[in-house]
Amino acid sequence: MEEIKDDLTYKVIGCAMKVHSTLGNGFQEVIYQRCLAIELEKAKINFLREVDQPIYYDNIAVGTRRADFVVEEKILVELKAVIRLEDVHLAQIKNYQVAYDFDIGLLLNFGSASLEYRRIYHPRLKNPLHPKIQKSINPEKS
Repeated sequence: MEEIKDDLTYKVIGCAMKVHSTLGNGFQEVIYQRCLAIELEKAKINFLREVDQPIYYDNIAVGTRRADFVVEEKILVELKAVIRLEDVHLAQIKNYQVAYDFDIGLLLNFGSASLEYRRIYHPRLKNPLHPKIQKSINPEKS
């Protein structure tokens, strides 16, 4: 069964596609970040940009990491401007997603010839399908 995309990540990806189709590739990540913020505002999507998130080790704060975007307090968004996404980029967003406890992570790469994106679901989600599909598969969980 094909995964159904949720509306919010679909809208964010649409905004990112608009930025990429306008600028193309070849700019620094910060340029794409600023442009994506403009498009998210136009789309009336609530977001925070460059959000400091604490990093804990053994319940002790050991530093912070700045998330590129937190969208609607639901989606962690990380931007890249590299030729191609590598496993290290996926590992990075997966680690942040677990550390910050977001169900959905969105990795956007503006550095390739066409926009690359990956939705990443928190490992605790056994079935990342749309909630309506989840209910029809598991009616006892309704």
